[in-house]
Amino acid sequence: MVIRSVNLETVIGVTSKIPVNTKPEVAFAGKSNVGKSSLINALMNRKSLARTSSQPGKTQTINYYNINDDIYYVDLPGYGYANANENVKAKWGKMIEDYLHQSEMLKAVFLLIDIRHKPSENDRIMYDWVVHNGYHPIIIATKLDKINRSQIQKQVKLIKETLQVEKGTVVIPFSATTKQGRDEIYEIIDRIIEDTKEETVVEA
Repeated sequence: MVIRSVNLETVIGVTSKIPVNTKPEVAFAGKSNVGKSSLINALMNRKSLARTSSQPGKTQTINYYNINDDIYYVDLPGYGYANANENVKAKWGKMIEDYLHQSEMLKAVFLLIDIRHKPSENDRIMYDWVVHNGYHPIIIATKLDKINRSQIQKQVKLIKETLQVEKGTVVIPFSATTKQGRDEIYEIIDRIIEDTKEETVVEA
């Protein structure tokens, strides 16, 4: 995938309506501080368009990035931030739920899990929630450069077992530092773009 243009096109908050788009969307969900902004920046081939923050839980909006006028990367609010009050957590949850329910062009959900640790209860809930809404999450195991190569398969197995993933679930180890795993994610996104174009031609 060659990134020709990137545009932060739409930002919606708690009271905003989910926009109606005609291009496919892929959504990125993950716990606060899991490296979601770093992943999205790597996929956009930009250093800091998606804002990384030393304060986890800062993203309280849904951000739509228009990529090459072909697809949207949709950055969902980080969940599971311990210092957020219950009211704020409930609002984030409602935003994510509304998006999963209402987006007509959502084609895939990438769920980010820190490869160094066993998935948390919040991760399990989010995985089950995405499945319940009719999607098959693609797991991105982030912070790959923080562990030894010999640990990768063991940690991937731990993620699969803890989340009790569906058979055939794709798990892609990823490093924002080395960009390992980026090509595999690009392949999935390219396939979604092509499939959507074919569907459009058939419908026409």
